[in-house]
Amino acid sequence: MWADLARRTNRLVPDTSVAAVADALDYLCLAQLYLRNNPLLARPLAPADVKRRPAGHWGVCPPVNRMLAALGPLQAAVHDGYELNVLHGAGHAGPSALAHAYLTGRLGRSHPDLFQGEAGLRELVAGFPRADIGGEITPMIPGHLHTGGQLGPALAIGQGTVLDAPHRLSVVLIGDGESETGTTAASWLATRALHGTGDHGTVLPVVLLNGLRMGGSSLLSTLSRAELTAYFTGLGHRPIYSDGLDIGQLRQAVAEALGSARPLGIPGLSSVLVLTLDKGYGAPARLVGTPAVHKTPLRDPAGVPAEFDALADWLASYEPTQLLTPGGRPRPHLLPALPLPRPEPGGLPAPRGCVAASAQVAAHAAGRPFAQVVPEVLRARAEQGPFRVFSPDELASNRLDLTDERGRPAPWAVEVLSEELCHAWAQGYTETRRHALVATYEAFAPITLSLIQQQLKHRAVRRHAGLAPLPSLVYLLTSLGWHNTLTHQNPSLTTALLAGGDPTLHVLTPADPARTAAALTFALRKLDRCTIVVSGKHTHLHHPLDTVDEELRYGIAIWPHLTHPGPGEPDLILASAGNLPAEALTTLAQRLRAERPGLRLRYVHVHDLTALAEDGTHPLALAPDGFARHFGTRAPIVLATSGHPADIHALLGRRHPGTRLTVLGYRDPGRPVSQEHLRRLCGLDTAGLWQLAATLIDTPKEIPA
Repeated sequence: MWADLARRTNRLVPDTSVAAVADALDYLCLAQLYLRNNPLLARPLAPADVKRRPAGHWGVCPPVNRMLAALGPLQAAVHDGYELNVLHGAGHAGPSALAHAYLTGRLGRSHPDLFQGEAGLRELVAGFPRADIGGEITPMIPGHLHTGGQLGPALAIGQGTVLDAPHRLSVVLIGDGESETGTTAASWLATRALHGTGDHGTVLPVVLLNGLRMGGSSLLSTLSRAELTAYFTGLGHRPIYSDGLDIGQLRQAVAEALGSARPLGIPGLSSVLVLTLDKGYGAPARLVGTPAVHKTPLRDPAGVPAEFDALADWLASYEPTQLLTPGGRPRPHLLPALPLPRPEPGGLPAPRGCVAASAQVAAHAAGRPFAQVVPEVLRARAEQGPFRVFSPDELASNRLDLTDERGRPAPWAVEVLSEELCHAWAQGYTETRRHALVATYEAFAPITLSLIQQQLKHRAVRRHAGLAPLPSLVYLLTSLGWHNTLTHQNPSLTTALLAGGDPTLHVLTPADPARTAAALTFALRKLDRCTIVVSGKHTHLHHPLDTVDEELRYGIAIWPHLTHPGPGEPDLILASAGNLPAEALTTLAQRLRAERPGLRLRYVHVHDLTALAEDGTHPLALAPDGFARHFGTRAPIVLATSGHPADIHALLGRRHPGTRLTVLGYRDPGRPVSQEHLRRLCGLDTAGLWQLAATLIDTPKEIPA
């Protein structure tokens, strides 16, 4: 379908229109980088028209502009439910993305002051880089599924967008530097993991082989054409080459590439388009010294006469008045090569009844092991609509058996031994309005920290722009360090994410398998959150479920079966966050109740760590009266977490109970030790907890004046 459409548009839309669009994009990029007035050169350029400090990147713009121009007729012809996305690996192509969104009219829909017209063109040019949009690719520029600068994952994110979407084509623009990242390198081969996993759309990778990364020659540019062909062929791709200078030849190359592009997951060679064009093509080499430039090739044209003259000639060479009307609109001969602005996708229906549905799941799962109830939740979610589980070769190890009665793996569950790929596929899937889960070892999840943080920034900008909510990013961290050797002990993902203070972050620490099943059900139903579910697969102890509703709704609850009834300050407060801490502290609580019958004990379980956040810093944070109701005002507190104690101290902030709080959690032993030794080191062994409680109970309390 895509190849036929490309060939048809090649016949119907003249190359001159496409070339004019490429020139218009080049010109608008230069104008954004350099001009603060006189955007169409309606009069001779003057030094006062030029920005004093040009900021931005020209180097990647020429090849990107040629690809956007070549794809324009194809985008304009897409119909009947089909969809074409362009993903930019290089965030530095912001000027190109802005210019393209301006020419198509999409930019003005999102930012009325940038609507096509005299005032809009002046603001586009003079305002670059605007603080509210930025100079790089963000969702503030309409039509972008990920924030540029997330170095490495663009190809994998593009693959994630077309999973289970046979109607979708994603064209991914990949730079030389990005090609050297591990995530991109793994993405070429990893499509083999998708064989037989469903009916998917098509990805067309476009490598912008311009010879340089930011600071030097790229590795790909050191390969001969024969070596480059052998490299891509060995990875399962058929390279098709174009230099991008001849627009007609580039359009033919795009059509040829689409003709040999296979839907994702279909065995056999699939095409990759290699666009070979010098970085910074078009820059005045006599002044720059080389045409290969990364940022603005003329650094001070407002102050250096030779640079000013070169800039004036360079801008005038595009004859901007032949491309744009005096009113700032594209001339008629550009229009056949420009796609019409399309409406942004509508929002997903708001989830309802999340707490009730999740509590029902907990009741059904009561008393059953992790290995039964968690796969049951995932299978139930897969039956409700598009859903994917991504795991780095750890489903069986994590006791997530998703095979059918014949032992065949579920087609919606994909394993590939790369945390970055699992995240990027899930990111592409969720950014195209489908639900996904990443399941991995707790210790290896921090590998994806930067990718998660970048996606959270992307989501934050989306919310600021008023765009529709998307499915949540959900991670299940199991195979916890408490039951692993030293190399598999690292709970720092939650530490780093909590430090970021994102209001959509939730770190769920359920106390038992039934609560884990409820937590996953809850997380997968919610929209626009980032939820990390931390739950060990070895849990055997089960707890009464009468507070599950409260835990899901507020993230924290007092457990009445272990709490002394009646008003007043308790003598000791025990609080758990996670299933191993709940197992250790409930055992302690039961012993205290048996051996210290007069002790006034309160037991609190923290189901969501963000409930401990300072008031006003997180939507779930306990108000002061709620904090006092759970943690009192004078009683000593023992709070045990499966993660770093520092997480708790940081969350509590100014409401920290001071010396009356003892936080127990993971401490790195510095060498391999047994599980029993690790518990003793961290103070979570039976004897250590009893000694701590006895000390706190028997120490005379200071009576307030």
